[in-house]
Amino acid sequence: MRVIRFFAAATIGLASSVVLAADADKAIRDSLHSIQPDMPIEAISESPMDGVYQVQLKGGRQLYASADGQFLIQGYMFQFKDGQAINLTEQAQSRSVAKTIEAIPTSEMVVFAPEKPKTHITVFTDTDCGYCQKLHSEVPELNRLGVEVRYMAFPRQGMGSHGANTLASVWCAKDRQAAMNKAKAREEVSTASCDNPVAEQYELGQLLGVQGTPAIILADGQIIPGYQPAPQLAALALKAK
Repeated sequence: MRVIRFFAAATIGLASSVVLAADADKAIRDSLHSIQPDMPIEAISESPMDGVYQVQLKGGRQLYASADGQFLIQGYMFQFKDGQAINLTEQAQSRSVAKTIEAIPTSEMVVFAPEKPKTHITVFTDTDCGYCQKLHSEVPELNRLGVEVRYMAFPRQGMGSHGANTLASVWCAKDRQAAMNKAKAREEVSTASCDNPVAEQYELGQLLGVQGTPAIILADGQIIPGYQPAPQLAALALKAK
């Protein structure tokens, strides 16, 4: 009888926690949507800190809120463990970014790959960007070091700009790699049109927080803003695989 009572009490407690979690989800969503109706909330869950909920937004950004939705925190959450401070927010953001990028078929990218890649990087690029051109000149070295380079489009001046038009022509070319090589060498690319993902990738880049090019995303979702020389970039990429 005592065991049955204990089991019943445990079941009631579990049900209560589920109800509370559902209530918190609704309260937090209501509060955030009252501030921004189109807030891109992807998931709400309990955070590692008691009483604090983690709000995951599309694109990887993280917010924290009280269960009643009355308090909101924007910033990093650290866990102190074994004498070290672990940035839990950055870890969560990187996981989300990696998941988002991995869901995109490589057929929608311009890919330069070695025969047996050890890892990959995804680069939001603009063909009119000087540092993007410099990085592209080092793609053969990155490939030699075992790093596959996957390009996504990010016209810095927006859709309708010269960069956007060139990127569209690259994506619509019969040989995307050859067209990208020409564009990055500041040569004119033959105008081509088709259904292409340039606008969609540009929008995704903004959602991920990309503000300039090149923006490099490692396999683990870590974002590196700006150019990195091939040896340093390959070392980071191989460490993140």
